[in-house]
Amino acid sequence: MSTLHAAPTVSMVFVRSALHALSPAQCEQALTEASIDRACLDQADARVPAAAFARLWLTVARLLDDEFFGLDARRMKLGSFAMLCHALAGQATVGAAMHQALRGFGLFFDDIGATLRTSGGVASLAIANRIGGRCLANEVADARRFADETLLVMLHGLLCWLAGRRVPLTRTDWAHPRPPHADEYRRMFSPLLRFDAAATSISFDARVLQAAVTVNPAGLKAFLRDAPQSVFLKQVSATGLSDRVRRQCRLTLDRGDALPTLTLLARDLGWSTATLRRRLEQEGASWGDLKREVRRDLALQHLSDGHLSVGEIAGRLGFNDASTFYRAFRQWTGSAPGAWRLATAAMSGAAA
Repeated sequence: MSTLHAAPTVSMVFVRSALHALSPAQCEQALTEASIDRACLDQADARVPAAAFARLWLTVARLLDDEFFGLDARRMKLGSFAMLCHALAGQATVGAAMHQALRGFGLFFDDIGATLRTSGGVASLAIANRIGGRCLANEVADARRFADETLLVMLHGLLCWLAGRRVPLTRTDWAHPRPPHADEYRRMFSPLLRFDAAATSISFDARVLQAAVTVNPAGLKAFLRDAPQSVFLKQVSATGLSDRVRRQCRLTLDRGDALPTLTLLARDLGWSTATLRRRLEQEGASWGDLKREVRRDLALQHLSDGHLSVGEIAGRLGFNDASTFYRAFRQWTGSAPGAWRLATAAMSGAAA
């Protein structure tokens, strides 16, 4: 049985990108301080502990006096992110805080920014990236890609922190072609990906924006103390028991089989049903919530793909009939499946 709580790791692809603005001597210093072996830089499948990448981010920021890896023409000077978080913690709702965050990033950057909009129960954060202008030589293209990745990590990390939980993304669009490390995006952001889009963006349930910001001084202090790891670990592939159960349920439904029972899952793990239930509760999860999340995420994916009818989706997700699925979907999103599909399609068309 595999380890349930393995330490999260980060692809070496992001390490290489993080070093792009440093001199050779600074690269050596950054790698040494982060305890990353230079010999691993050229290994395509190499990974580093998330804590090591966090140290690298801090070291690069210190060397450049730039918390955004030297990607924008204007530096995001040391302390900018902390100052922004202090401003966000005082906002009433997650939506107000995210709008404030986007205004803050607009002050920090000249070449990259983001906008937030909602339609039909779906919220979208879309990036406008002007790094390198129209010149898309390999080096500039890599910088644009890494800037999109980094800003999305920061925005989603802030969103999760303000909401007090990981906010699942229903879709992630990328303005660049599919890169060799595309599987990283599935772990970091969303299983539903689209490449060569008009703009890089993430989509999520708009109801999150109405939630109250409940960050207290102690929570703000802890978040900043652990940054940037507290930011990007919201996206790094989770390895806890609840995530393992969630993945197993998703794989089962993807195969066209019925959801496994809690008893069956417990047996596969070599535990009793009571033990599995208790361990899920220790992670703040419940069997009922996990089932609902898996069904919801797959429903949103199928609706966005557009290949299946609403009735077919209901059948795949194990609902007895389409009307039961309709009621469940309204509880998840506040809108009907057909309306959500139209809103998503309209949002994609506007972006194009």
